[in-house]
Amino acid sequence: MHISEGVLPPQVWIGGFVVAGGILAATVRKMKTDELPKISVITAVFFVASLINVPLGPTSVHLLLIGLVGVVLGWTAFVSIFLGLTLQALLFQFGGVTALGANACMMGIPALCAYGIFSLRKRFKIKHREAVFGAIAGASGTLLAGIFLAGFLALSGDQFYGVAKLALLAHIPVMIIEGAVTGFAAAFLHKVKPEILEGNALDASRY
Repeated sequence: MHISEGVLPPQVWIGGFVVAGGILAATVRKMKTDELPKISVITAVFFVASLINVPLGPTSVHLLLIGLVGVVLGWTAFVSIFLGLTLQALLFQFGGVTALGANACMMGIPALCAYGIFSLRKRFKIKHREAVFGAIAGASGTLLAGIFLAGFLALSGDQFYGVAKLALLAHIPVMIIEGAVTGFAAAFLHKVKPEILEGNALDASRY
């Protein structure tokens, strides 16, 4: 799902850096030093998972795990994804440096949305709510990232319209897989180490 170097026009990738920089500054303020080990582990998982690409015509698909990143890290999910994408761009030329801001927005904003969706679980008294809301968060994060990707490609010129449509359609099966993986992971973490998830409850008083 990475947008490659040279695809986006200057006004789009510059705008991506402006938005990403603003979100990064806001979310870094919410970081705590005791969260760094968890952020490091989840960043490593995201880094490895999103390196494995499956070619599909003029585009490619891969696991994103941005829903899982949001579920586990909460507000600091954007920081984790930005770090992972930066390392991928510098070490493996995945996405490229100029597209880094747009790629961060494309995956980081959906991760924050996934966190918001998962945080709603406490309002519902249903069985297996961690699994249910984890699955919804994982699928929604992937869907939103696909919409961002299609939008960025569409802004890059008429020649990318076809690729934008294909990229969005190609991520429908990925959305299902991501939902299943995130739902299972959320249920498992709730069972064996619930404090990992409890630490990300929405609580404005902490800040």
